[in-house]
Amino acid sequence: MRVGLLLTVCLLPLAAETPVPSIRISGFAAEVRTFYGVKDGLPSDDVRRVTVDASGRVTAVTAAGAATLRDGKWVVTPGAKQDSTATRQVAHAADGRVAEARADGLFLKRGSGAWERLLPTADSRSWAPVDVRGVAFDSKGRLWFASPQGTGVLDGDKWTLYTGADGLPYDDFTTMAAGENGVVWFGTKIGAIRFDGTTWEYRQGLRWLPNDEVRSIAVNANGDAWIATPGGLALIARKPMTLAEKARFFESEIDKRHRRTPYEYVHSVVLKRPGDVSEWAQTDSDNDGLWTSMYGAGECFAYAATGSEDAHRRATKAFEALRFLGTVTQGGTNPAPSGFVARSILPVSGRDPNLQDSPEHDRRKQAEDKRWKVITPRWPKSADGQWYWKTDTSSDELDGHYFFYALYYDLVAKSAEEKARVRTHVAALTDHLLAHNYSLVDHDGKPTRWAVFGPDQFNHNRDWWQERGMNSLSILAYLKVAEHITGDAKYAAAARTLVEKHSYDMNVLIVKTHLGAGAGNQSDDEMIFMNFYSLIKYEKDPDLRQKYLLSFHNHFQNEQPEMNPVFNFLYAALASGQTFTDAFGPKDLTPEGDWLEDAVDSLKRLPLDRIDWGLKNSHRKDIVPLAGSVRERGDRGVRERGVGYRVNGKVLPIDERYVGFWNHDPWHLDYNGRGRSLGDGSVYLLPYYMGLYHGFIKE
Repeated sequence: MRVGLLLTVCLLPLAAETPVPSIRISGFAAEVRTFYGVKDGLPSDDVRRVTVDASGRVTAVTAAGAATLRDGKWVVTPGAKQDSTATRQVAHAADGRVAEARADGLFLKRGSGAWERLLPTADSRSWAPVDVRGVAFDSKGRLWFASPQGTGVLDGDKWTLYTGADGLPYDDFTTMAAGENGVVWFGTKIGAIRFDGTTWEYRQGLRWLPNDEVRSIAVNANGDAWIATPGGLALIARKPMTLAEKARFFESEIDKRHRRTPYEYVHSVVLKRPGDVSEWAQTDSDNDGLWTSMYGAGECFAYAATGSEDAHRRATKAFEALRFLGTVTQGGTNPAPSGFVARSILPVSGRDPNLQDSPEHDRRKQAEDKRWKVITPRWPKSADGQWYWKTDTSSDELDGHYFFYALYYDLVAKSAEEKARVRTHVAALTDHLLAHNYSLVDHDGKPTRWAVFGPDQFNHNRDWWQERGMNSLSILAYLKVAEHITGDAKYAAAARTLVEKHSYDMNVLIVKTHLGAGAGNQSDDEMIFMNFYSLIKYEKDPDLRQKYLLSFHNHFQNEQPEMNPVFNFLYAALASGQTFTDAFGPKDLTPEGDWLEDAVDSLKRLPLDRIDWGLKNSHRKDIVPLAGSVRERGDRGVRERGVGYRVNGKVLPIDERYVGFWNHDPWHLDYNGRGRSLGDGSVYLLPYYMGLYHGFIKE
């Protein structure tokens, strides 16, 4: 998916005193691919060439003959032959010019004149290209070529040349084609490339192509690209769409496949066959509470921004699902302390999960990680005997819960009864934390592995130094949310104790230990952004607000290259127009750079296809490797390979990697997906509706 229209920037007030930048969007073009082969009527999957004539008729030449697409069906046609290999490609311009891509160079003939060899020169570059693989005249009459040196365009008498240093993704070319409005396509031995003069788009792997070797490309007047490969024919079509229509599509897909149990926990599904969405199986997750919280948060913003009763219903259903994670743990043979929330639930009618998550399994894990918890049973039964519920709930889960509770209470819960249900549930969970020294305690009477927030551990135990900033932030956010929802002063008093006696505000100033942009665990970043949003929104003390905003600002600087719309919108919603002042004067905390354009670009380009197709980018020519020191693997000292970013300083665009959830690592270059996992659309719904609610997006 790609940006299809120009964006206009205006100023809209989020609050009366803080002008907030906004992008007004009328629509864009989504890219949707379809594959064709023998099963669809082609003579062979081995497609050698594809053409589109002036009427839009498509003909594919295969190893076993040619076929033309007529009324949606392939009809075998006689007479089509393969091109001579003496010349790689020939292009004809409307004014009579003819260009040839040859083994010995790039040649141009003007009218009845003689052939001349072109030697492109631009700025400090001067090329004498050989082994030229492709040539095309674009819709504006400009001449393009593709060779191992790179690609270039001749506009009048001026050359512009591109290599990997200019953003060209790959240069082992095979062919070229002109598209709409000056767009050009390049075929390579590993994928296809689309370039509109500003943005390079790389199309590789089964998300886009049946085979990575591109032999021929033809583009129709709408900009739809037909791509011939040895594994079949691909159509990458451009579908007009609005962001709102995209949201409705993902909500429909979630309703169709992704609601598990009558409580409707939202999660990915497993496909029976790679790429085939007709049959699937639902699965549980350690993070059912977190993912359902983030889905529900998106619907909270949706209701506040649109007034949709469907959004109200969905958000309320998400709250009840999360509330049940608290009630299901009470009673039964292994009751948890009051207020404890489970990770997940499974029906007892299915397989007993304790057969897999056994004490023996726990002990093996503990041999590798001394903090791994051995607990029996890991899946107790509910008091009514209907459900297994999962123990050892993490801080990640609580971060998602509290983020959602605050939004649901403020934006969705309308009646006194609805608000009372939120207050009761949030009070029980927060009282549990206070009663157990700021920890979440399991049915065995011991804290869970990660949900530990007390000062004895953070400030005095070296085993917890990495979590010190993050978990200090977490508990302060929980207490502020509880104070806001319940109005009970004891939560404010607990927060003051942690700040005044244990310096939790100072802990938060260094919220995450890392070695620079691209370092550390991205799950931590997801939690940090959600907690900062809740904490700063409800913190009334101006000194504490400034500290938290400064820490949020510093962390955002590391995350901004990731083009993450959730992160960008969460930060901008709080920091726009804000300052931090110390002995050296005021510091503007307003986000800078392309944060808004990057967020909208990611929303537009996030694929409608949510299947985990494998993708390969480590061979690209526009990639800068991430420094080894940034990704050093702790005590093993093993440095990760295959991590990097583009020459523009940003990670790969979202449609050139696989994003299951926003805790994914965008610095990885290769993805080993098998096409068997179908992600839900919550990753789109949360940032889209958040951007709409906060006024960053105007449709």
